[in-house]
Amino acid sequence: MPITELEPTVALIVIDLQAGTLSAPLAHPSAEVVGHAVRLVDAFHRLGLPVVVARVEGMPAGRTAYGAGARAFPTEFTALTPELDVHPDDLTVTRSTWSAFAGTDLDAQLAKRGVSQVVLAGLATSFGVESTARAAYDLGYSVVIAADAISDRSIDSHTNSLTRVFPALGQVGSTMEIVDLLGTR
Repeated sequence: MPITELEPTVALIVIDLQAGTLSAPLAHPSAEVVGHAVRLVDAFHRLGLPVVVARVEGMPAGRTAYGAGARAFPTEFTALTPELDVHPDDLTVTRSTWSAFAGTDLDAQLAKRGVSQVVLAGLATSFGVESTARAAYDLGYSVVIAADAISDRSIDSHTNSLTRVFPALGQVGSTMEIVDLLGTR
């Protein structure tokens, strides 16, 4: 479903655009994903709209095919990409979960600001972005996904999220569509 509107109380959530996630091979060039995310951040900053920067610093305690037990990532993994130009009044959430909402006060922070809609960008499509989209939808937010500002390690996983999961959770569009809608304010 194309993006029909951006609500006056919209916030941007940028997920895991950090050294460790950007160093992995991605289905789409990381420079393009970061470039689109930066355009979104700049547009939200220009309008004084909330920007959330979510970073992952480790893994939760569960057993998976990738290992067992909680573990922290090295500091160099968690460094945000400098292109984001994080402002002092941006919200930052640091977590050891897939969703930017799980184990953080993000929902309370957004509620305090009256946010009713979120735009998502970042990595990885089928991990952090999809988990955050699912949580946002479950919490009652209108969800928008910037399709060209996300990527995954697997093109199949990325495509599955874009074509099967995200349409059930919200609206999907391009960075240009979102920036254009913001420009009509």
